[in-house]
Amino acid sequence: MTTDQQAGTELSEAFSGLLDEVREVERKLLAADPPLPEADLLDGYRLAFSLLRVATDAFVWNDKDRPRLVDVIGPFLKWGGDNSDAFYQLSPLDPARTYRVRGNRGDAAYLSMTVYGGPDDGRYSERIVGTLNDHAMEFDADGNFEFIMSPTHADGPGITLEPDSVFALTRDYVSSRETDRRPVWTIEALDAPQRRTEDRADMARRLKAARTWLAAQLAFIPTKVEPANEIHEPYPVPTVTYGWAAGDAAYAMGAYELGHDEALIVDGTSPECVFWNLCLWNPFLHTYDFSSERVTINGTEVTYEPDGSWRVVISERDPGHPNWVSTAGRSKGLIWLRWFLPEQTPARPVCRVVNIADVAS
Repeated sequence: MTTDQQAGTELSEAFSGLLDEVREVERKLLAADPPLPEADLLDGYRLAFSLLRVATDAFVWNDKDRPRLVDVIGPFLKWGGDNSDAFYQLSPLDPARTYRVRGNRGDAAYLSMTVYGGPDDGRYSERIVGTLNDHAMEFDADGNFEFIMSPTHADGPGITLEPDSVFALTRDYVSSRETDRRPVWTIEALDAPQRRTEDRADMARRLKAARTWLAAQLAFIPTKVEPANEIHEPYPVPTVTYGWAAGDAAYAMGAYELGHDEALIVDGTSPECVFWNLCLWNPFLHTYDFSSERVTINGTEVTYEPDGSWRVVISERDPGHPNWVSTAGRSKGLIWLRWFLPEQTPARPVCRVVNIADVAS
């Protein structure tokens, strides 16, 4: 077999392998124990295409020499912890190159770029190399910004790339997705080669990386959190990451399981922070349809108690409470809270189940 023939065989096998991994999504859906509710099952089929789109954008299409920041979360692109208040973009990186990042903050309550390090073969990132958020960035009068990412430390705001840097991820949080101006980001390699060079071996490598990433997503879904109707102790801003978690946020996770006439009362307080929200997720860690009803709520939408605490009511029907979050008709699901740049780790929210008729307005 010639070198070209061998490369062609490897490419064909990598292509088939990626398609096999997409089919694995359905196998996991149908093998779930207990069986998935109808709405979650249908979301699972959609998930297959969200994951494939992100995998191909990140590994098959995108290029470290001339990277593009591409959307990896959206109303029709749900996976891995999306929410209604944020925009996320991703680009691959070559740790030996120098990149100029430019943009405009728009109306963001918070924005950042995080660089992740780890293996460069599709496996999930193992650590955070560096994060630059809007508190450390410099803006002109119109909200424009610029900084450098390079293996050598630059003067002023920037991120120093370490030898295992593989991806950059932007996070833009807004208080109102419908009316706030979305931030704009661009990235440019200042030392890019004149021409992009590819061959079959490189394309096979890309397809294998896409499959590996997709398989990593499937490893922890469907996700179960027990016990139901509780939220676990929040964990602080991380120093170690699995995947593409933020480097300057605290998180808490829980679950609900409610009858038609029940509501989950969640009482809590939030430390001083630039943004926080509560989201309901299916077992694949993506939100219900937030374009038709409120299935998430953020700190600017919450009506607070006189002492600054808050109460969120989770139920199928509107009980007349200003902080109602809809289950979208799903009897069980996941609860996720996040606090960006908190002054301290949040206190654990307290939960209790009541009859929906007993919810005071």
